[in-house]
Amino acid sequence: MNILGISAFYHDSAASLVQDGKIIAAAQEERFTRKKHDPSFPKNAIDYCMKEASLNIGDIDIVSFYEKPFIKFERILETFISYAPFGGASFIRAIPLWINQRIWMKDFIRKELGFTGKIIFPEHHESHASSAFFPSPFQEAAFLTIDGVGEWTTASYGIGKGNKIRIMAELRFPHSLGLLYSAFTYYTGFKVNSAEYKVMGLAPYGEPAYKDLILNELIDLKEDGSFALNMRYFNYCAGLTMTNKKFNRLFGGPPRKPDSPLTKRHMDIARSIQEVTEEVVLRMARQVHKDTAQKYLCLGGGVSLNCVSNGVVLRNGPFDDIWVQPASGDAGGSLGAALLAWYQYLGNDRVADKRKDFMNGSYLGPQFSMDYIEDFLKKKGIAYTTLSDENIIEKAADLINSQKVIGWFQGRMEFGPRALGNRSIIGDARSPEMQEIMNLKIKFRESFRPFAPAVLRERTSDYFEIDRESPYMLLVAPVKEKIRRKLSDQERALNGIDALQVVRSTIPAVTHVDYSARIQTIDKDTNHLFYSVIKKFEEKYDCPVIINTSFNIRGEPIVCRPEDAYTCFMRTNMDYLIMGNFLIEKAKQKPLDKDKGWLKEFELD
Repeated sequence: MNILGISAFYHDSAASLVQDGKIIAAAQEERFTRKKHDPSFPKNAIDYCMKEASLNIGDIDIVSFYEKPFIKFERILETFISYAPFGGASFIRAIPLWINQRIWMKDFIRKELGFTGKIIFPEHHESHASSAFFPSPFQEAAFLTIDGVGEWTTASYGIGKGNKIRIMAELRFPHSLGLLYSAFTYYTGFKVNSAEYKVMGLAPYGEPAYKDLILNELIDLKEDGSFALNMRYFNYCAGLTMTNKKFNRLFGGPPRKPDSPLTKRHMDIARSIQEVTEEVVLRMARQVHKDTAQKYLCLGGGVSLNCVSNGVVLRNGPFDDIWVQPASGDAGGSLGAALLAWYQYLGNDRVADKRKDFMNGSYLGPQFSMDYIEDFLKKKGIAYTTLSDENIIEKAADLINSQKVIGWFQGRMEFGPRALGNRSIIGDARSPEMQEIMNLKIKFRESFRPFAPAVLRERTSDYFEIDRESPYMLLVAPVKEKIRRKLSDQERALNGIDALQVVRSTIPAVTHVDYSARIQTIDKDTNHLFYSVIKKFEEKYDCPVIINTSFNIRGEPIVCRPEDAYTCFMRTNMDYLIMGNFLIEKAKQKPLDKDKGWLKEFELD
């Protein structure tokens, strides 16, 4: 039984393939088109899924689309009517696409794929709930889904048992925690539906000076986590922006222009909305526990990518454990839709053991053979050295110790927004300069952005205040007191971006200004090669922690193919690229000739 899950047309379109209940493949369309957060129909991702399983469209039994287009269109119409005549411009922009294509999704899918079989349409938050519960290690658990908006729902909770999920309650548009956070993303000068994590990363530099203002003026928050937004301050229902002039007056000025300087005020605003978000999610989690009496919680929806709030729920919430879908946003909706078809629609059994999830480490994307990689290197005249498996491990550990920055391209590409050790850039977490070097010279992004530590699973509690694994980089925890450095009075007095210059621990490159870290624990059974590199680094240099950041530059998706990896490598100041068993040294490469079209130049014939 082959089930194809699809999410499309909002952001982060994706496809997933489930075969007899097993997750075979999943990928975002952006990785193939190289358009970040590509919302288009995921034809390339679908083609990849089919190829991975050696299938053609006639082998697919069910296509499951992640939401109900008619209900979503109903919400758009009703919202326009409620706010008319305001919102005419945004309505006129949206309506032709809906009438001509999106409400006829079944016909569109049939035409695009040449598919004649069964097509089903779960609700948007059903897909999120399915993606959160069904791949989790729990046989029975509560779930909580929070995002911008699906059809009408913006948050939901319920119970998953065996092969069934049941939504018990929901919050509805326009009252949305995801849209509230996106409003502040817009106001602080970052891109909505793309850069919310930048607000999260900026927050520790500020103080929660505006928290009470948000709670008093923008959101009527109840003890059970339900809330209503004061829509007088928002523009997303009727306009083309997230906030309005009333919002600007309330917070003392217009939205920050993108790429303009960040001030203490912007940092304080970021800290304030982050703390409000944490409070809302924690109250929701406590109410879910009260209503469901479950020991475990599964999280899905885009807000679940806020790893700081996840850490708050884990440490301060009432649940014994939580599990977060690594592709919590709309991309993961494709997987949830497919799994819902297998379990709930078809009624197939599901058995979980409380220990291992069903995500295969989220390594669900394309992989490339050594022959493919070497053929590419030879055709393009790229200088390289071939290493044995053992030599790769030793060489990578030595290069990290030598303060070199390495592009690391191995195995299957990750599904979701995080690089987890197969499409990564790695470096030395002990280096005080490495965060700034990698931000400004490698990633070409804002200097305030923190990097994540990849740590051997068995050594995690020696360095971080956490007692369990975090394989998907979706939990934030403080670094241990014993590895923190005692600061001088002068160092403690620094604030804002100046605080970035202070060495705070023995692993300063992954220690944020509030002593937090977004942790990825590495298990030898899930990613043996990446684990072996860090283990060798520990054996030789007495540190089981390295930097792991995604293999891409600002504004581009994570690399997918060897061609993407080499091009990214050459456009940055990375020192080495290790692709499969091949070591590529920057100093030995010919410069890219941008005048001749560098991207096209490195396509395989």
